Amino acid sequence: MNGLPFAQRGAPVLPASMAEALALVRRGELQRASSLLMKGLHGGAERAEPASGPHTAAARFSRSDIEDVDDIRATSTAQVWPRAPAHTQGRARFSSVAFRHGGADHPFHLYVPASAAPPAGRAVILMLHGCTQDAQDFAQGTRMNAQAERAGALVLYPTQQRAANHNGCWNWFRPEDQRAGAGEPALLLAMLGHVMATEAVDPRRAYVAGLSAGGAMAAVLAREYPEVFAAVGVHSGLAAGAAHNMMGALSAMRSGAKGDAPGTQGGGDPAVPLIVFHGDRDTTVHPRNGEQLLGAAVLRGMTETQSGHSGDGQRYTRTLVRSSDTKTVQAEHWLLHGAGHAWSGGDARGSHASATGVNASQEMLRFFMERPRVDKSSL
Repeated sequence: MNGLPFAQRGAPVLPASMAEALALVRRGELQRASSLLMKGLHGGAERAEPASGPHTAAARFSRSDIEDVDDIRATSTAQVWPRAPAHTQGRARFSSVAFRHGGADHPFHLYVPASAAPPAGRAVILMLHGCTQDAQDFAQGTRMNAQAERAGALVLYPTQQRAANHNGCWNWFRPEDQRAGAGEPALLLAMLGHVMATEAVDPRRAYVAGLSAGGAMAAVLAREYPEVFAAVGVHSGLAAGAAHNMMGALSAMRSGAKGDAPGTQGGGDPAVPLIVFHGDRDTTVHPRNGEQLLGAAVLRGMTETQSGHSGDGQRYTRTLVRSSDTKTVQAEHWLLHGAGHAWSGGDARGSHASATGVNASQEMLRFFMERPRVDKSSL
């Protein structure tokens, strides 16, 4: 319930001092929250009866209102979300947000930078963790919040429920979780819709990224919702369609998807621009999967290969694929020499993260911010 759109619901905008009341709401302490809200709305004084006039809107802040706000969910692939008022400059925050979908609780974490949102709204990055991780662990390991602060972007971190996967993996390999409007894609898009409804977001700048199983799910979301996401980043992950059951997933992780790279039939440029990072010493998800991601994105186009090294000496090979029409870069593949199954250039205090090497978060955000979504139907 971070950033509830009170103004949109006809209630007065609460001062910053009422953040404590919202925290109580998130914990379910509704009576205490209601008392604080009434004090704030009436200058700190208790009143036996609310005054008449517009301020009586506070009395409508009931349990049903709270559940209505928390239960915002996307119903289809047509994403027309209301815009929330822009936040003014203040303190950055990284907090848990209560959220319900399909009758169940699915809290997530949201990073909001300190800077004021631009007139067009902020970019938002949906970050999907790998197996055994959670939102806070992934945020620390990737250091994406620091990059987002510089760019003025929001970062949305869901956490997979252990009831859905006992290892905390996103179920990228299950057919019911590989389709728009169903399963985990629907849940994740509903979370994004909630953020777009409660924060000032530029709808042209929604991005998705992930590590390992989260990277594979990011690829699924980009394939299924090209009208939503402006670009996708996959670190140590797999292509959408690389597997359709658990055995196929284990096989693809071990040696890559069988046969042709998934999704390569038909050729042409990728519907969603893509940036890939993969270590050539990854023994958890074979590096061939990174190559297949690139193959699934582009069959035609001009390729350019560059070699270099990071500031701390890690060697890499970077392949750029340019559009067959506009010659702009539509995909990047970074093969990180000597790197294993870990987010490169991150914070080793997080799991599956390396403090050395190419700063994947920085390069990923650079790629994203250069690419607002283009409505191809208007070209």
